[in-house]
Amino acid sequence: MSTYVRFGLVLGGLMAGSLSLAEAYDLTEKLSLGGVLAGIYQYQILDEDSGDDEGGGAVVFQPELSFRPTDRDEVFVKLGFAAGNGINDQTPFAIAPWAADLEDDVQDLNGRNRDYLFEAWYQHVFRFGPEHELGVSGGIIDATGYLEDTAYADDEFTQFLNEVFVNGPQSFVPSYDLGGVLEWALNPVTLRVVVMDVGANDDGNAYTFFGVQLAYTLRTALGTGTYRLLGVATTEDFLNPAGIQKEPLRGLTLSFDQELGKRFGVFVQLGWQQDEAAIDFKAMYAGGVNVHGRLWGRSQDHLGIGYAFLDGGNTGIEWSHVFEAYVRMVFNDIFAVTVDLQYIDEGREASSGSQALIPGIRLTADF
Repeated sequence: MSTYVRFGLVLGGLMAGSLSLAEAYDLTEKLSLGGVLAGIYQYQILDEDSGDDEGGGAVVFQPELSFRPTDRDEVFVKLGFAAGNGINDQTPFAIAPWAADLEDDVQDLNGRNRDYLFEAWYQHVFRFGPEHELGVSGGIIDATGYLEDTAYADDEFTQFLNEVFVNGPQSFVPSYDLGGVLEWALNPVTLRVVVMDVGANDDGNAYTFFGVQLAYTLRTALGTGTYRLLGVATTEDFLNPAGIQKEPLRGLTLSFDQELGKRFGVFVQLGWQQDEAAIDFKAMYAGGVNVHGRLWGRSQDHLGIGYAFLDGGNTGIEWSHVFEAYVRMVFNDIFAVTVDLQYIDEGREASSGSQALIPGIRLTADF
């Protein structure tokens, strides 16, 4: 039996209620096993000029292992497997309707001829006081775990599905390659510096990525809010629109998330990038609201509504409007179901563009 078929049977068991997964596995005091199993089905209803309506599904399994020999050291390994690409390879839009790493994404990662191994890193933390520490990490890392980490729009398994609300295209933050991280925290300020050596971009060129994020966490009577400034850049290894010269990528993002009492939260993301290299979008303006399940008596549930406007770059896209609303219903410590609806309207210079309504359902098991 293939690995992908086994994943499908596991997900089917979850849907039927016949399979039970443990909430978490602390194998020893120093060793723990966790991860996520998720499945999705989405159906895109296109306008009559954009093609035929069609749907697709995918299953993702991402186990992770953490070894903590001391309270200041950690060795972490994460794998990623997937069956299917959902509608990501069928949609006419530049932005993926589901931001997860699907079947085509988990193979030959960054041109390294490496499959399935997402992360493998070591971290040591230097503590200088009760609220002052410095973390140093190195190995195969995922920069999205450290940068652009908005509280209400950062996780494709528990929050929004669309790529624009998970990791916006204006920040081009890479994943799953060699790099190092410095994390300095002196409450309420956090500074993160990420450097990565990426094996290949879409042009087939290796490049170096640099990211710096400064964050300030504010606690008031309204609740907790975090305000961030993120700067990103690469070496000159991205082709310009004519495909004859290499240029760098550079971008800036401002973002914040703020609790509004115990039932509501809001987020805003504003981002820009330079357009010397070929880019789909040069700016993004996004925001949304999170509604806590306490409002309807289910404390683990939540509802999210988000809207993003993207200003086109230099590859033929003029603009894109993305609207998404979802409700995530949690049944126990493991199993949750999300009902999702997206609307995408993308304008192009050489055509009338495309519009689609995309309903979907996501099932997840966290363990």
